[in-house]
Amino acid sequence: MSTTSTAPRRRLKLPSFSAQILLGLVLGVLLGWLALSLGTGADEEPNALTTTLATIGSTFVGLLRAIVPPLVFLAIVTSIANLRGIANGARLAAQTLIWFAVTALIAVAIGTALGLLLEPGAHSGVDAAAAEAPGRTGSWLDFLGGIVPANFLGLEINGGLDRAADGTITGLSAGPSFNILQILVLSLVVGVAALKVGEKADAFLSFSASLLAVVQKVLWWIIRLAPIGTVGLIGNAIATYGWSSLGQLGTYTIAIYIGLALVLFAVYPVLLRAHGLSVVRYFRGAWPAIQLAFVSRSSIGTLPVTQRVTERNLGVPRAYSAFAVPLGATTKMDGCAAIYPAISAIFVAQFFGVDLAVTDYLLIAFVSVVGSAATAGVTGATVMLTLTLSTVGLPLEGVGLLLAIDPILDMGRTAVNVAGQALVPVIVAKREGILDIDQYNRASSEDLFTEDAPAGDSATEAPAAGSATADEPASGETDADLAPTSGDVPDAGRAGEEEPALRR
Repeated sequence: MSTTSTAPRRRLKLPSFSAQILLGLVLGVLLGWLALSLGTGADEEPNALTTTLATIGSTFVGLLRAIVPPLVFLAIVTSIANLRGIANGARLAAQTLIWFAVTALIAVAIGTALGLLLEPGAHSGVDAAAAEAPGRTGSWLDFLGGIVPANFLGLEINGGLDRAADGTITGLSAGPSFNILQILVLSLVVGVAALKVGEKADAFLSFSASLLAVVQKVLWWIIRLAPIGTVGLIGNAIATYGWSSLGQLGTYTIAIYIGLALVLFAVYPVLLRAHGLSVVRYFRGAWPAIQLAFVSRSSIGTLPVTQRVTERNLGVPRAYSAFAVPLGATTKMDGCAAIYPAISAIFVAQFFGVDLAVTDYLLIAFVSVVGSAATAGVTGATVMLTLTLSTVGLPLEGVGLLLAIDPILDMGRTAVNVAGQALVPVIVAKREGILDIDQYNRASSEDLFTEDAPAGDSATEAPAAGSATADEPASGETDADLAPTSGDVPDAGRAGEEEPALRR
C-alpha cells in the first residue's frame, strides 16, 4: 500500500540580490582579464569573448534606457495628480536645487584642494603631442537648447549619450536617444495641465496610473537581469581598456579617486548623520543603484534603479522622488561636474605652465555649482570640463591628454553621481518631514523587489526568474517577502497610495 509523501519539496535558494551583483562583478573581472589576455583578432577586431561581453552589457543598459522615457513621464504626471498642492511642490523643488548646489560646492572644494596638494599636472608622463581640442564643447546657452522640447518625446539621434571628445559613444551603443530634461519639462507641463482641466482629465490620469503600474512591472523584470548585465559591463570595460594607460597619469587618477572616495564615504555620511539618518541604512538601500552606476557608467541608464531604491528602500515619497531623481540624473553630478573638472582644470593649468589666480579658482567653483544646470540635457564629463576650461581661459587641447583613461575614471564618477542623486531627495524629504523613517530604517537592497500592490496580493505576482515552481521563487522568498534580514516586512502598499503629507 503506497503512501503519499507530505514532506516539503526541496527548492533552490539563490543568494541575495546584492550578492548576485557582487558575484557578477567578480565574474566580469575574471572574464574581462581572460578576454584581454586573448588579444585582438585579425584586423585588430575584438575577440569573440570581448564581443559577447560587450553585447550582454549594452543590451542590458539598452533595456534600462528604453524604460526611462515612459517611466519618467508617467511617474511625474501621476505624482503631480497626487500632489494637488503646487506651492508645496515648488518648495520641494527649491530645496532640492539648493542641496544640489551645497553638495556640489563641497565636492569642488575637495577637488581643488587635492589638485593643489598632489599637483597631478606636474607629475605626469603623458606626451604633449596627445593634446587635442575636443569636437564638442560645453556652452552656457546649452540649457536653453536642452529644456525646449524638439518633439513630444524629447527624442533625438545620439543625443544624451556619453561621448568622448571626438564625438564617439564611450559607453552605450549609438542610435536614437532622448533628452531626459525635455521629458521632465513635458511631463511637468502635462501633469499641471491635467490638474487645471479638472474632471475631464480623470480618465487620462487613471490611464496614466494604470500604464505606470505596467511599466514598473517591466522595470522589475529588467532589474532582475542586473547581475548578468554586470558581468558584461565590467568584463567589456576591462577587456577594452585594461589598465595600461594609468602609468602616465597615475597621480591624476589617484587624485580623482581620492576625491570621489572623500565625497562618497566622508561628505555624504556627515550630511546623513547631521540629519539624524543612519549611514549604514543609506548605503544598504542605495547600493544596487551605486553598483550599477559603477559598471554601466551612465546616470541615465541607472535612473530607473535609482528612482526605485529612493522610493522603495529609502522611504522617499514617490510624488517627490519622481521629480527629484530624474532632475538629479541631468543636473546633479558631484563626480562629473565637481570633482572631475576641478582637478582636471588644475592638471591642465599645471601641465601647460599657467598660473591660476584666486579668481580662477572661484570661477572653477562657480562653474561646478551651476554649470551642470547650464549644460543640462547634454551634460557629460567632457562637456563640463570644456565649459570649465573655456570659462577659466585654459587651453581646450588639454582635454585630449586625459581621454586615454576617461573610461576608468568614469566608473567612479558615475557611482558618486548616482549616490548624490539618491542622497539629496532623502535629505530634503527628511527636512520637510515627509520621509518614511520606518522604511528608511528597514533599508535593504532586497526591498527593491517589493511589489507596489497592496500587501496580501503578492500571491498573484509572477515568480522570480529561475523559480522552482510557480509559487516558490528560486530565492526561497515570495516577492512581498524580499525584506531585510531583521524580519521586518516593508509597507508594500505605501507607494501605491496618495501621500497626504505632501499636500500640506
